[in-house]
Formats: sequence, C-alpha cells, structure tokens
Amino acid sequence: MKKYIKKAPYLLFLLVIPLLAIIYTLLNNRANNAVDISTTFDQAIPFLPIFIIPYIIWYAYIFCYLIYFCFKDTTVFIKSLILITMGELVCFVIYYFFQTTVPRPTLSGDGFLTMLVQWIYSNDQPYNCFPSIHVLTTFVIMLASINIKNKHILNTISIHVIGSLIILSTLFVKQHVIFDMIGSMLLVTFLYGIAFELITFRVSRKMKTVYVEEK
Repeated sequence: MKKYIKKAPYLLFLLVIPLLAIIYTLLNNRANNAVDISTTFDQAIPFLPIFIIPYIIWYAYIFCYLIYFCFKDTTVFIKSLILITMGELVCFVIYYFFQTTVPRPTLSGDGFLTMLVQWIYSNDQPYNCFPSIHVLTTFVIMLASINIKNKHILNTISIHVIGSLIILSTLFVKQHVIFDMIGSMLLVTFLYGIAFELITFRVSRKMKTVYVEEK
C-alpha cells in the first residue's frame, strides 16, 4: 500500500491530457479549409451504430490504463504520456495547416445507440481528422503495454482486444477514414522509438524526482 501511495503524485502528470484537449477544441472549427480525404474503401465501410460503444469506452480505456501503468511501472507511464503529448502536438500542427473532414451519415430513428452517435456528433465537429487522436492514443496504450512486465493474460488480451475495437470503431461510426487510422499508427510507431528508446528515465526510490537523460 505504501508503494502505491508514493506513486500517486505522479498521477498529476495526467493533467497534460485536458490541456491538450483545449488545443484540440480550438482547432476543431475550421470548416472552410477542411478537405475530404475519404476513399471508395471508406464509402464501402458500413455505418454501424453499435460501434459507438467501444468509441465511447475510449475515454475510460485511456485513463484507466494510464493509471494502471503509473502504479505498475511509473517509467512506462511517463513515457506513454510523453508519447501521447508528442503525437498530439504533431497532430495539432497538421490540423492547423491541413484540416480534413469526414462525411457523416444522416441519422434516423431515436434508438439508444443512435442517440449516443448524435451526442458524439454534436460535441465533436467533423474536423481534426487526420491523423486520428482516438487511434493515436489507443495505439500508444497498446504499444506501451508491451513494456509492462508480469501482466495477467486476461489483462493483455483486454488491452489489445478493446484497443482494436476502439480503432475500428472510428471507421464504423464515420468519425474517421482509413488514412486517418493509418496516419496515426505510423506516427505513433515512429515516435515510439524516441519516447521509449532514445529517452531514459531514472525514477528515484523515494518517488519524488524524475531524472531525464537523452541517449
């Protein structure tokens, strides 16, 4: 228990996520300059409202697993946040200079799933699409989890199955197109080498200081 109490202050680093969300919101309104990069492949993908469930689960998925990382391996936790921050900042630059949009289907009916899709559509404008933040952050968790030792097999399966469903959900609820998904995964793969290989951390045993070194 004392070990967990000592690690708890590191959870304050999670405050970077709402700060990034503010920047995202500021950039999520440039309709006049938005470009549609959807393909015939995207048009062939059906709209499946059921996938709004894993899409929304993303919010809990990211925070819960980051918290899990913090207490399981603080170094992985910090590196994951660095990777998310670097990735999102790159995305923001792209959004500013190359804003894209995704055509959304016309919703009909008043079913629960349709209401959830409408709620997402109402609170997230169809911009800031390439690369996808949803896919980027999810893929960070999936890759970073490889560095967590002694995970239960069910935990490993959960991370990758739920993560995969979240990534696919961005296509099936028409929030993103295939290029958004691929772009995010390539970006994370590239930045992963920087965050997890080029930068090393030394976390003090007293859990009060983090020393950062570049190789």
